[in-house]
Formats: sequence, C-alpha cells, structure tokens
Amino acid sequence: MAIGGVLFDIDGVLVTSWQPIAGAAEALQVLEDHQIARSYLTSTTTRTRAQIAELLTAAGMDVAADEVITAAALTADYVRHTYPDARCFLVNSGQIGEDMRGIDLVYSTEFTGPRAPETPDVVLLGGAGPEFSHLTLSWVYDWMVQGVPVVAMHRSTSWTTTDGVRVDTGMYLLGMEEASGRKATAVGKPAPEGFLAAANRLGVNADEMYMVGDDLNNDVLAAQVVGMTGVLVRTGKFRQATLDRWAADEFAMQPNHVIDSVADVPELLGL
Repeated sequence: MAIGGVLFDIDGVLVTSWQPIAGAAEALQVLEDHQIARSYLTSTTTRTRAQIAELLTAAGMDVAADEVITAAALTADYVRHTYPDARCFLVNSGQIGEDMRGIDLVYSTEFTGPRAPETPDVVLLGGAGPEFSHLTLSWVYDWMVQGVPVVAMHRSTSWTTTDGVRVDTGMYLLGMEEASGRKATAVGKPAPEGFLAAANRLGVNADEMYMVGDDLNNDVLAAQVVGMTGVLVRTGKFRQATLDRWAADEFAMQPNHVIDSVADVPELLGL
C-alpha cells in the first residue's frame, strides 16, 4: 500500500502526561527524513492546538500547530454548521476558546450555584476534570431531559497519566443518556469527521493513511471504518485483556497491526 501519510493519536502514543514515550521523537524524525506527511488527531481538550504543538516540540518532536486536529476545533466547525448563533454552555477542563473562535461560549466555571444559569441553546462537553462537578452535571442532565442538545467533543471513557487512569467524559455520558433517554452527539473520535479531516488536510485518500493509536475502538477500528490502516500500540490505555476479548470474537473487525510502541512504526512501514 502507498503511504500517503500517518495520523497519530497523541496521549498514550507519543507522550504520557506530556512526557515523551521512548522512541517517539526518533520515529517521527524517520518519517520526516522519508518525507512522509504526518498529522495528529487528539481528544485532548485541556489545551489549544498551539499549546499542544509547543508541548510536543518541547518533548523533542517537531510539530506545528496546523498539523494538530483537536476535538475542540472539530466541535466548533460542527456547531457553526448545525447551530449557528447558538448560545453554548461549555463544560471543559481547560481554556480552549482560541480553537473555538466565533462560537458564543458561556463557561460553566462562571457559575457556582446553587441557582442554575439561564438555559442555553446547546451544551458542549469537553474533557472531564474538576469542572465536572455534581452541581454542573446536574444542570446538564436537567437541560438534557428538557431536550437541549448536548454535543460532546469526544466519548472517551478514560485516559492514562503518570499517576494512573482518570475517567473521562464518556463515563458521565453513559449514565446521563441512560437516565434521560436522550443521546448526545459526539464529534471527535470515534466519529469519522476527524479522520477524514486529517486525510483532507494532507491531500490524500483515507485508504492511503495509517492511523496509530492506543485505543482499540476509538482510534484504530474507527480509522479502519473510513478505510485507513489501523495500528494499535501497546502503550497508554492499551490493555492486553481488552484485545484478547476482542480477538475472541470471530465476527469482530480486528486491528490491522499491533506493535509494542510508536518506536516500531518505521519498521512497520519498511523505512
């Protein structure tokens, strides 16, 4: 297969808590030396594209802001198209307004209760953190029951830090959707828009791209659905037991490749 480009997840693949994973910088340099285009698709919503690029560069990886595709940027595009001029209540751990210019944002941190804010047109859920308090989630649930659209930047249920696993937005959504009988719209991974946006950015067809991720479903299999070649790494949130359970289902789609870490990507590509 022709290598049109390589798409990387970031957290758990290139870095953990923004510390580089062994061999990541060297692998990216090999791709650069062979003039293979790269893009970075992340569910991280604690930082802007520019901040993410700065952190990766500080970790020894030469990454530009316009190479990074964030869930926040994808969500902003979705809101502009689907809910133009909407007043959006944003619950997120991190200031990401720079990636959501033109969106009328009201930050949940502006309210401490107990009285609920004015009902918004749309609720936006970014990455989980202290902002996902009992009071704030109670407001979101009430609006959800009332029929206010809820747009999640991603449905990830966890991420890995150097101090252990942290639950993420998808974990809260599961309960609120079950209790309310309503579904939130997820824009970031595993929705196809981000993967296709990465291919469009590089000017190549999806079937000419490799996707490297640590999440079997949200990264790898989701990319394979749009035609990319999926590469699962055994770092970050990867768990062998999860892969074993999945592999036991003879009817389930399987990852195209499983490697120990991103350091093995050049060899996989024959570089």
